[in-house]
Amino acid sequence: MDILILVLILVGAANMLHNIIVYIIFMSKMRDVISGGVKRDTVLMYIGLILIIFFLGGYIYVGFFANPHLVTAFIMFFGSLFVSLVLLLMIQLIKTSKERSLEIAQILISVIDARGSLQGHSLHVKNLMMVFLKHLPRYMKTEFSPVSIEFAALLHDIGNLGVPEEILEKNGDLTPEEWEKMRTHPQVGVRLLRPVKSFDYISDWILYHHERIDGNGYYFKKGDSIPLPSKMLAIADAYSAMVLGRVYNPPKTHSEALEELKKEAGTQFDEELVEIFISIPEKEVTACIPEEVQY
Repeated sequence: MDILILVLILVGAANMLHNIIVYIIFMSKMRDVISGGVKRDTVLMYIGLILIIFFLGGYIYVGFFANPHLVTAFIMFFGSLFVSLVLLLMIQLIKTSKERSLEIAQILISVIDARGSLQGHSLHVKNLMMVFLKHLPRYMKTEFSPVSIEFAALLHDIGNLGVPEEILEKNGDLTPEEWEKMRTHPQVGVRLLRPVKSFDYISDWILYHHERIDGNGYYFKKGDSIPLPSKMLAIADAYSAMVLGRVYNPPKTHSEALEELKKEAGTQFDEELVEIFISIPEKEVTACIPEEVQY
């Protein structure tokens, strides 16, 4: 009987240790545009971590220094399973919430893109960014979450709502006044997203997605002062614009678009990121074009 009691408590303790590891990983993935940004929630999560560690200490104490009964052992064993179940449900609910939020954002952005020749562009950029992210070196991936990248890509051109359609669809050179209006769309986008506090996490990525490495972009940031996701967006945005085409610019082939990126590497685009992008298998890149895009 004593062996059964010890086994139940030790298995419960091992499971509780596993719960702590799962919880810490879960906490690390909560820093994104859906989960993060609320200080109260962060405090509560750290309190939860402290409590789980405290319970683990209780298991160790009872197992090695107390004289527990069989009922106590069963309560502690099933208690650890209960914590596992709660964690599983919590993780699943957060995952579902992120997926539904992203689906709603995709629908709204598709409606915005349908204003003109931008149809499918934002979804295309989002798909490209996720493939791009997959092929980044590991050290580049640790700074941001995939969910945040998805939202930044989907919403990067939401500021076009503040640009008259005749400017967006103009078949010819923009006048200086029209060009100034066009340059405001990243600022307008950030302003539209400001009421959602957690979107502050990605606001700079959207604001600077038209910056150039040589400093001749919309707001004259250059080199390493440009956020990495903004540099990635610049490449994905340009590639999408080239292969989907515009009223003023007929579509290019995949190879032609890559050649244009190579030409601008080191001046408009980050040279290392261009190398990574062009190394992605063509099949993966071309599969990013949304089904609803009409040619």
